[in-house]
Amino acid sequence: MTRVFISQDAASLSLGSKRILARLENAAAEAGLALEIVRTGSRGLFWLEPLIEVETAEGRIAYGPLKTSDIDSLLAAGFLAGGEHPSRIGRLEDVAYLTRQARLIFARCGVTDPKSVADYEAHGGLRGLRRALALEPVEIVDEIKLSGLRGRGGAGFPTGIKWNTVLNAEADRKYVVCNADEGDSGSFADRMLMEGDPFTLIEGMAIAGLAVGATKGYLYIRSEYPHAYRAMNAAIEAATQAGILGSSILGSGRAFTLETRLGAGAYICGEETSLLESLEGKRGTVRAKPPLPALKGLFGKPTIVNNVLSFASVPWILEHGHEAYARYGMGRSMGTLPVQLAGNVKRGGLLELAFGVTLREVIEGFGGGTHSGRPIRAVQVGGPLGAYFPEHMLDIPMDYEAFAAAKGMLGHGGVVVFDDTVDLAVQARFAFEFCAAESCGKCTPCRVGAVRGVEVIDRIVAGIEREKNVALLDDLCQLMTDASLCAMGGLTPVPVTSALTHFPEDFDKAPHLPAAAE
Repeated sequence: MTRVFISQDAASLSLGSKRILARLENAAAEAGLALEIVRTGSRGLFWLEPLIEVETAEGRIAYGPLKTSDIDSLLAAGFLAGGEHPSRIGRLEDVAYLTRQARLIFARCGVTDPKSVADYEAHGGLRGLRRALALEPVEIVDEIKLSGLRGRGGAGFPTGIKWNTVLNAEADRKYVVCNADEGDSGSFADRMLMEGDPFTLIEGMAIAGLAVGATKGYLYIRSEYPHAYRAMNAAIEAATQAGILGSSILGSGRAFTLETRLGAGAYICGEETSLLESLEGKRGTVRAKPPLPALKGLFGKPTIVNNVLSFASVPWILEHGHEAYARYGMGRSMGTLPVQLAGNVKRGGLLELAFGVTLREVIEGFGGGTHSGRPIRAVQVGGPLGAYFPEHMLDIPMDYEAFAAAKGMLGHGGVVVFDDTVDLAVQARFAFEFCAAESCGKCTPCRVGAVRGVEVIDRIVAGIEREKNVALLDDLCQLMTDASLCAMGGLTPVPVTSALTHFPEDFDKAPHLPAAAE
């Protein structure tokens, strides 16, 4: 029986993979061909989706991008044996887009069956957890600290320091919480991992529990990710049945259980304290800090709160050791960063690269430039609150400190490309609009400042007392940066000030009004 692999990743489904599969199954049945269909995640080469991989003596041979009308010609060409066809790609492992990456977290995504514990283990899964079970909690925490792993959710805080704080906190109960409320524009790595390799996340969270003495974990998933939600619930059930989760992890006598919770569509719940409020059944509003969640988090207990990619990095670190992980990257940015390449780009997708690669290499070397063929004008990195960089700044290395020096942030690693038709004044206005819509409303600088920001930009673009309003905008941005309770209001000025600094001409479209009218 021939094994055929096709992605059930949400992006692949949106491009027609379900229709491709249905047509293939019907055509195979009509021809009397026996197929074993394996529904995988995606490898992240979205410009080649939907694609099919076929297991042959040469390895898995890929064909794509496909249309339903291609199935008959594929079967006629003998593609089930790796036959030649215009859509034949060959082994994906030989495609430069993948060979030039450093896939540590995403090594299994798109390769294994996300519902099969046996397949996960056959491809190296659970080695990190088994090593963790042989270590003392402080030894696990030391591995994470020495690896240099930093939070992949945006702030880049050292993961090991957070874990060490929870480990040393005195409490009758502790928790592990995964922030899977991936709401940044151009970001999809969390979703891809949960849909394509959920056991990696489960393993990482279980190791975290062992490290700090927590026996309960929660996975908070955004409501817009129904496929990921279902995939994680199925994986948790399979992991529990296999003894990876439960009262005795892999027979060790040490407990860790895991539950999912579905968000309700609030961007602010990506902020860790708002997320905790939501998990407790309350409205998602920001908590004042201190106390830190590591000391007083979920239900007032010490809590690890990390992003999906932070937890997913942990099994590799425990399996290979902190020194192997720290050899990737540059400076204080160690390991790999899953870069999500989106927007006006030819070859959008998921890249996992060591820190230090430049934006230009990501966009031009991997992405192939703009999809429109027009010149790149701006690139936004780090979601809707990230800076807009002009083309001449694309040689910045993707490194936390380098981005901070350029008055930007890496955030979750989302990269959105714009060609020369973009209006940066419109984009800056959107940042304020977005903040006004998504603010939890708890603090005045964010709640009111975002609304005033929209009004000020409108006056600037209209040419009304331009110099005075630009000065007012500067003051407003400084106030929001310094006085907002959380990063929602504190970072909203970043895209605004970067647009105003690098693209001032977009704010100067209307003629100046006569002095008398002003």
